[in-house]
Amino acid sequence: MLAEPVAGIADVRLPLDAARRAVHEADESVRTLLAALPEPDRRSDTERTTAEQAKDRVRALRCAFLDTHVDAVYDELTSARTRYLRIDELAAAAAVRFPGLVPSRPDLDAERARPQSGKEGHEIDQGIFFSRVLGSPASGAHLLDAMLRPTARALELLPEYLETGRADLGPVRIRHDGGAARITMCGADCLNAEDARQADAMETAVDLALLDPRTQVGLLRGGVMSHPRYSGRRVFSAGINLKALHHGGIPLVDFLLKRELGYLHKILRGVLIDDPAQWRSRTVERPWVAAVDGFAIGGGTQLLLLFDHVLAAADSYFSLPAAQEGIIPGASNFRLGRSTGARLSRGLVLDSRRIRATEPEARLLADEVVEPEELDDAVERSLLRFRGTAVTANRRMLNLAEEPVDAFRRYMAEFALQQALRIHDEDVIGKVGRFCARGTVPS
Repeated sequence: MLAEPVAGIADVRLPLDAARRAVHEADESVRTLLAALPEPDRRSDTERTTAEQAKDRVRALRCAFLDTHVDAVYDELTSARTRYLRIDELAAAAAVRFPGLVPSRPDLDAERARPQSGKEGHEIDQGIFFSRVLGSPASGAHLLDAMLRPTARALELLPEYLETGRADLGPVRIRHDGGAARITMCGADCLNAEDARQADAMETAVDLALLDPRTQVGLLRGGVMSHPRYSGRRVFSAGINLKALHHGGIPLVDFLLKRELGYLHKILRGVLIDDPAQWRSRTVERPWVAAVDGFAIGGGTQLLLLFDHVLAAADSYFSLPAAQEGIIPGASNFRLGRSTGARLSRGLVLDSRRIRATEPEARLLADEVVEPEELDDAVERSLLRFRGTAVTANRRMLNLAEEPVDAFRRYMAEFALQQALRIHDEDVIGKVGRFCARGTVPS
């Protein structure tokens, strides 16, 4: 007879050490069960049901454990909040200190070797963990601060960037020119579709822009493409890399959460610096301008919601095809209504509506729409207008009023779990598989 979890809800609400053992024992019991079954994509309907019921039981225990002990767990992992661990570091530490609470490194390595349809779904347990950490006002606020700090890669590259004014980060490039940090997305063969590597490069570039005292304003624009359909043309962003998702290469922690809590949040809030001389503000911020060529699909449109000024070529368009893809479009559901109103935000997210830059509704997403040949000049005019300390101070106050940090934290707590569930749902797996089979690109 297959093993069943040995712990119950009462066991995981015991004092921390006893509850920790109960979670570990329950996890080991489920592992024994799963080891007796075929690989996930080879299971019969009955075997799949057996596996899912067992995983559901132990996940309920993890939720109850964290509902009781989340702040104690977080304090142990961060030495009473004296250490600032990024989400990948925090998840790795939790796997060691609290076995069975989140997947181990071997678990994740095994998952990454499988297509999305063949995974066990260990990232759902990471989603549970981060939903509870972010759901705690104390632990969640500390984690947000950890994610606003500069990355190690940015700090390493900063001296050379300050000297040369340039950095080639692979899929992203940055150069300083006349007070402006100009970031260019260079995913030439994939229409700037985002994956973990591109998101890491973007965060490094945003850090460099914010840490450079010469920077007065930041610019984000797509580079020139080599993709056959758009060869020689600039493109802003095709959103998430669905081919990577299909092949199991879009991780929850290292992309879906890190992207939102990392470079996107830094564009809005700035980078957090430990410097007593920075008593005027905990963060270094700059105004940001975005220029849209071609299209801003999915994550591309998500990005625009954070910018202080958005320009768009008249032949471009915007879309958030969440319903077509089956996933949650990041924090768009949190921010979009402020820009477009409730009805249009539902049309974009739920009905995958496409808005062309020449439509009246496009003015809710872009501040200026100009002819493609005029976009370069319009960008330069905007960069001049959005410089100055008064702009930075006022954008800070606008952002605090429009998006309180605590409201963002609560949204991300729910997003962490719901997105983890979505990326392992059969609906998403089927939709992404059909997309990859068609091999379609935006038109």
